[in-house]
Amino acid sequence: MTTPVALTIAGSDSSGGAGIQADLKTFAALGVYGASVITALTAQNTRGVTAIHPVPADFVAAQLEAVLGDLDVGAVKIGMVGARATIEAIVAALKRFLSRHVVLDPVMIASSGERLLPADAVDALRTKLIPHASIITPNLPEAAVLLSEPVASSDAAIVCQGRRLLSLGCPFVLIKGGHGHGDESIDYLIDADSTLPLSSPRIATVNTHGTGCTLASAIAAGLAKGEDMASAVRNAKAFIGGAIAAADRFAVGHGHAPVHHFHRFY
Repeated sequence: MTTPVALTIAGSDSSGGAGIQADLKTFAALGVYGASVITALTAQNTRGVTAIHPVPADFVAAQLEAVLGDLDVGAVKIGMVGARATIEAIVAALKRFLSRHVVLDPVMIASSGERLLPADAVDALRTKLIPHASIITPNLPEAAVLLSEPVASSDAAIVCQGRRLLSLGCPFVLIKGGHGHGDESIDYLIDADSTLPLSSPRIATVNTHGTGCTLASAIAAGLAKGEDMASAVRNAKAFIGGAIAAADRFAVGHGHAPVHHFHRFY
């Protein structure tokens, strides 16, 4: 029996709600073995990020070599990359080991507002890393930054931005509508031939820490298990919807608590 394996390349969240910790919890909840490459240490909690300590790019490369040189990784999820040199180390490893599926969550700004990617690294993300991704999962502000455009404010504008993001070199874009308004949160899965709207009720809770990380890692888990892209995205959206709906079961911290990664179990 082959064990599905997924790798997360991301920053560490000391409060356990986002980043590496959220990704590994998601992999475990979805029956996938999780490995990790840490790109940065953050001092953060449910109220925000207070400090960031980048991991040197050569040590990121060493972690990648250790994991990809041994484990049969079925999918890679990339989150916070931190710096241009780190992006270059990741791209070199992807070229060398030819990972099958790469889910890129273009993390640039924390949900609490702190900038997580220097301006000089955004271009490297756009031109060097995105072409190696199977799918990117930007929210509306991230999509706007990648395209150097205003944030989309209508469904038509969101879809248009998603189609323009395809020109950066990835075959799929999941542009997320969580920053929008209305009773429904609509994400759009876009490829060269189709646009698939995925709607879910907007859940009234402040406990949404780690939602983007969790969604992207859930997609990676599905791909690692052999699901096609549309199925992986649909199942991931159902998983994050359940995790957000159950988030108020937690009493963690004094700010925006995390989603409930193990809502199917307790």
